[in-house]
Amino acid sequence: MEENVKNTNIQIEDFMSKMYSAIGKTTDEELAALIKREKASVSVAESLTGGAICERISSFPGASEYFVGGIVCYTNRVKVTELNVPASIIAKEGPVTRQVAEILAENIRKKFRTTVGLSATGVAGPSTVTPPKPIGLAYIAISGENGPVCKEFNFQGSRKEIREKVAQAALGLLWMYLTGQDG
Repeated sequence: MEENVKNTNIQIEDFMSKMYSAIGKTTDEELAALIKREKASVSVAESLTGGAICERISSFPGASEYFVGGIVCYTNRVKVTELNVPASIIAKEGPVTRQVAEILAENIRKKFRTTVGLSATGVAGPSTVTPPKPIGLAYIAISGENGPVCKEFNFQGSRKEIREKVAQAALGLLWMYLTGQDG
């Protein structure tokens, strides 16, 4: 049993090292060039980041070649009505779960007919959600032709810092996904 725990920790550490390496070496402009080079199209469903991911993806001339659009689904109502997250899932587990992140990524991809759907949901603080989740908890999901891939994160910092870290991690995950290093 202890060996399994060690192997799991190594895999998580390896993934985090790859992700932070991608983030540290990659500018938003390089990500835009990669998306174009891969002939990908991207759509975003974001909650706690409030549009920051869309802003960063769309900040370069020619972004309309690869960025179709996004929905800031800050409230549960928007998650349910615009992105078809079952209300029963939110009522039972809350809006900050792996399942909600995966549904958001998959449904934004289908709704906007893109090759990649990216989503982020989490708790930036200072208060939490119902049911209670720790401040800094975030789920980021990417959906492509093979379905969604989701990662869980626990960030520290102020509300602003957590939101910035989630947006940065989402872009790092998008880079990794497009380069075949999706964890």
